[in-house]
Amino acid sequence: MYSTTWCGYCRRLKSQMDREGIAYTEVNIEDVPDAAEFVMQVNGGNQTVPTVLFPDGSAATNPSLAEVRSRLAA
Repeated sequence: MYSTTWCGYCRRLKSQMDREGIAYTEVNIEDVPDAAEFVMQVNGGNQTVPTVLFPDGSAATNPSLAEVRSRLAA
């Protein structure tokens, strides 16, 4: 999951995923070189977080917990 420390939506999704036992790796786009560039590529030039990269290579911007569960189950 691509995020920032100040993003409330990121904190919410992380806590929901933690509560559900969904493992993830957090990448802070302000600290990791090239992370912001990747987020911009998948979000039409915008640095929108949270952006979740799934194992199949697809990405979702600010997904709900239900969407994360569904996409991981597919």
